[in-house]
Amino acid sequence: QVADLEFIVTDTEAEALALEANLIKQHQPYFNVLLKDDKKYPYVCITWSETYPRIFITRKRRLNKERDRYYGPYVDTHLLRHTLQLVKRVFPLRQRPQPLFKDRPCLNYDIGKCPGVCQELISSEDYNKIVEKVAMIFQGRTSELIEKLEQQMNQAARDLKFEQAAIIRDQLKSINALNVQQKVSLPDDTISRDAIALAKDTKHCCIQLFQIRSGRLVARLGFFADAQSANPGTILQRVLEEHYWQADGVEIPREILVSYELPETEILAQWLSDRKGQKVVINIPKKQAKAQLIEMVERNANYELERTQRTTERNLIAMEDLAIILDLPDLPRKIEGYDISHIQGSNAVASQVVFIDGIPAKQNYRHYKIKNPSVTIGHSDDFASMAEVIQRRFGNEKAKKADYPDLIMIDGGKGQLS
Repeated sequence: QVADLEFIVTDTEAEALALEANLIKQHQPYFNVLLKDDKKYPYVCITWSETYPRIFITRKRRLNKERDRYYGPYVDTHLLRHTLQLVKRVFPLRQRPQPLFKDRPCLNYDIGKCPGVCQELISSEDYNKIVEKVAMIFQGRTSELIEKLEQQMNQAARDLKFEQAAIIRDQLKSINALNVQQKVSLPDDTISRDAIALAKDTKHCCIQLFQIRSGRLVARLGFFADAQSANPGTILQRVLEEHYWQADGVEIPREILVSYELPETEILAQWLSDRKGQKVVINIPKKQAKAQLIEMVERNANYELERTQRTTERNLIAMEDLAIILDLPDLPRKIEGYDISHIQGSNAVASQVVFIDGIPAKQNYRHYKIKNPSVTIGHSDDFASMAEVIQRRFGNEKAKKADYPDLIMIDGGKGQLS
């Protein structure tokens, strides 16, 4: 419910769009989030908030640390993992979240995979320079990185630092090999561009965004949205806004190709231009090469939509079968499962898992610590433990009947049900 309204006057519409993006980032309003965070596609995270940043793959964006950067979500998970493995093999990076030893570095330091950050054998400034090079790969700035490394290699050779020059040479070989593996190449390699398109039905909306840098497809990103939330142009604009407000200015391309007319094309282009420091153009392609690129993006979006539809159909059939077997009056669209675990009566805990329309709703998973005093070491009481968990889940005044599941599954027998 709306409790209050506040107005902020800006000089231009572009400033209003930038302010809106910042406020959404700050407050994360529930009804303003268009994209579904279903954890299907992974991101690459660089934890710039830490003194020695880590680089890892994750399926959840944590926006509470503003300095951390997320790249993605990437559709081709295999290529993403291969790229990260190659990066960690070529560049000496922090390998562990926590040090393995307190007084000495681990084996990764001895074999050259880590510069010894756990013992601070490298300064944070020098280490951050290495991470900045890695970030350029995931930003799609590979050509710029290659040019930079070539300059450093030549300078090291002129200074007679041949070992350092050889290390940079090997890095260049690996990065060039990664470039060769890209599957799509375009004749125009002078302009960085993104191409975005969507496919939707009455329930699902799948969006694909191709990142083209130096004439090559460097990343294929995938998003999901509520098909009933808006028309295609509005959905594409919201995706672009949510995607670019978390990106650095250097990551924004000079040209964005879209498959539908956006409701505020000029305002969005001005906002992106201000962030990048260069003019950004948003177009619906008419010429053959660019039109074919958008058609390819649309085909990929349709493919993802078909996969989503097949998954939904399989889940629907499974729910229908389950309803028949258990003689349920309606389909069990929301299912909750409970189980008790303990160590010979001690440390008793319970777990709650939730499935909605046949898909794990991990944001609703819960973990309970059993408080019943009768559950002690050597005396486990699964019946009392299960009764406590069910009471805490459904006996709470905050629990609304609208949130109740259609089916509750309990691990046990008649004793647990009683």
